[in-house]
Amino acid sequence: MKNQSFSKLKSVISNFTNKKMLVIGDLILDEFVWGKVSRISPEAPVPVVWVDNESFMPGGASNVANNINSLGAKAYLVGVVGNDERAGILKGELEHRGVNIDGIFADPQRPTILKTRVIAHQQQVVRIDREKVEPLKDSTVRKIVGFVESVIDEMDGVIVEDYGKGLITPKLLDRIVPLARKKHKIIAVDPKEEHFSYYKGVTLLTPNNAEASRAVGFEIKDKQTLKKAGFELLKKLKARVVLITLGENGMMVFEEGKSPKKIETIAQEVFDVSGAGDTVASSYTLSLISGATPIQAAHIASCAAGIVVGKVGVAVVTQDEVVRRVKDEIEKAKIHR
Repeated sequence: MKNQSFSKLKSVISNFTNKKMLVIGDLILDEFVWGKVSRISPEAPVPVVWVDNESFMPGGASNVANNINSLGAKAYLVGVVGNDERAGILKGELEHRGVNIDGIFADPQRPTILKTRVIAHQQQVVRIDREKVEPLKDSTVRKIVGFVESVIDEMDGVIVEDYGKGLITPKLLDRIVPLARKKHKIIAVDPKEEHFSYYKGVTLLTPNNAEASRAVGFEIKDKQTLKKAGFELLKKLKARVVLITLGENGMMVFEEGKSPKKIETIAQEVFDVSGAGDTVASSYTLSLISGATPIQAAHIASCAAGIVVGKVGVAVVTQDEVVRRVKDEIEKAKIHR
């Protein structure tokens, strides 16, 4: 984090407070089954997990909303759940965390998506997914658009979380993106690789390396192909910023007319990468609407992601945690100059 001003980045993070963010996307309930392994099953070569306890966390777009609230802002979540017990659990978890759920609509023909992770000795043993993926009914799309129209003036920005579960379609985005642009709101998209053609005209795109590779049709295997992909996405989607995340290799920021900037990863013992992309999307977008440049926002997002991968399960970070990590990294950079 060489040449970064701590006072400036701290001011940006402090500005998260009271910002309002509309989060639109696929809603998922994450279930965690915690236990221990002491033997292999005699029935098959698989571990036997002795369950100690179970817990639930908001996942998918719900986790982005959870991250936004944890960072001090206010999330308004928009999406679809089923008319089932899982929906009640998910909405209860969100309300407990202060997320506004007025934009969540029930569709009795679509069960609430559930992802069950079995974890033993801090390691994920298996994940079980329960979901039904199909486009939304027109009546549900109308409800979502109507809600967005009713609250957009109050919002500071919009995040679209596309997990490819049927919510994010051209039919929906063709109504929401022009509306947000007309109201001069930042629109960030955490994309699904098959859907890049949907996102034309958004402000910010945050694909990972694999998603960006598939979107441009060639493998990103070195610095040259990475730069080519980033600028191709900028041009193709007419975006202001493309942030390609590179896992342990950090992230690269692309802006039209500027040289790309590599942001190194924050050194951290990794326990679980679940939800790290959600943390990057939420902290980066909040930073942009709170006065950061695209490069400053990337440094803040890198610190936030570095914290969350050191936690087990789909986790969140707080303003104080990010401020402390930013301060530590700037001090380290000064020492190594």
